[in-house]
Amino acid sequence: MSSTFRWICESTDGQARAGTLHTAHGPVQTPTFMPVGTAGTVKAMTMDAVRSTGAGIVLGNTYHLMLRPGAERVKQLGGLHKFMDWPGPILTDSGGFQVMSLGALRKLDQDGVTFQSHIDGSKHRLDPQRSTDIQHALDATITMCFDECPALPAAPEAIAASMRMSMRWAARSREAFIQREGYGQFGIVQGGTEPELRAESVKALTDIGFEGYAIGGLAVGEGQELMFSTLDVTTPLMPNDKPRYLMGVGTPDDLLGGVMRGVDMFDCVMPTRAGRTARAYTERGHINLRNARFALDARPLSPYCDCLACTRHSRAYLHHLFRADEILGPMLLTWHNLAYYQRLMRGIRAAIVDGTLSAHTEHLRAEWQAGDWSEDEVPQPLIPPVA
Repeated sequence: MSSTFRWICESTDGQARAGTLHTAHGPVQTPTFMPVGTAGTVKAMTMDAVRSTGAGIVLGNTYHLMLRPGAERVKQLGGLHKFMDWPGPILTDSGGFQVMSLGALRKLDQDGVTFQSHIDGSKHRLDPQRSTDIQHALDATITMCFDECPALPAAPEAIAASMRMSMRWAARSREAFIQREGYGQFGIVQGGTEPELRAESVKALTDIGFEGYAIGGLAVGEGQELMFSTLDVTTPLMPNDKPRYLMGVGTPDDLLGGVMRGVDMFDCVMPTRAGRTARAYTERGHINLRNARFALDARPLSPYCDCLACTRHSRAYLHHLFRADEILGPMLLTWHNLAYYQRLMRGIRAAIVDGTLSAHTEHLRAEWQAGDWSEDEVPQPLIPPVA
């Protein structure tokens, strides 16, 4: 096992944990949200802009990078860190989710998946060995094992068969992983929303042994309540001394609920995708900047935000950019949304350290429910004082 890849728990509040993940490419404070840089770029953002939000780790994707520009080309050019100007930690998704979503363009067997590129129809093959090798060529700080992620709802027997195949693939992914100082590989817990299958999956993965453990197969149509109840029975079974990563999640309330159930790491396209479609996330929920009511609104998006969109521009200007289809609109709003997500995670971490997570949770949810600030409203403190 790598001697320098380690997660250290520093504070707890209920099931929530605040810690630091130490890697070859630097430390990451947890809980953390990872911006999604699927094809070697966080859409509409420079990496300096991503850094300015406070992000400590970003995500890349095996499927997209193997197709374009190709893992060997990235390796030849110095690895993904240099290629995309991100010297910090990078986690790469194995490509399994993207391949499974191709539907008729892919053929699954017990050893892996053969599929057609969504770009040009060319034929490719991914299996545990190939996925792990590609992630090694990219120089991923955190490699994900190759798995299948079935859509929900599905019959329990189908979920069980898929999970057990993913566990076999996890063992093969581990065999293919090349141990390096400060690098790690995560196993992925599957099993749908079936508690017994989740428990079986956790045991299989911990028997193999990984540097961290992810929870896959959620946020795929099951709804928040069922996702949370699945986390309630899954995270207590996972190793206490290893990082836990909930894949593809989600809304601000999803992140908060995940942290309260013992999750340390998250990723989702939601804040960047929303930024490209005029949806802004704030401490008072989300707003649609295409709405005509913002045409004369001279206020910043959020009184708490220090991003470029909020410190230099008004809601009215952002409204204008989207109505005029100017590319600067998606750029500024993506920046703002990522800044909000990072600020949200910093506030949650601070509340865990202070032992005030319950009060902070009530405050966050009350603010989200209150709706946008009125023009004469004085914003309240971002984090409520310790009682």
